[in-house]
Amino acid sequence: MDFLRHFAANLRRERKAKGWSQEELAEQAGVDRTYVSGIERAVRNPTITNVKRLADALGVSIGTLAD
Repeated sequence: MDFLRHFAANLRRERKAKGWSQEELAEQAGVDRTYVSGIERAVRNPTITNVKRLADALGVSIGTLAD
């Protein structure tokens, strides 16, 4: 599995574990919902800044999303 697909799956898993919609995650992370959708579909390549925002919003480390 390539890194983007792996990251996408981890992001989706962590989001769903919190019971959040993509919109809720986007709001908490300060990004657009369509951006979250694109990342979860592995069609968007997030910047490291946005990876950090997403991880912080979910309360996990960047490593949790990248492993």
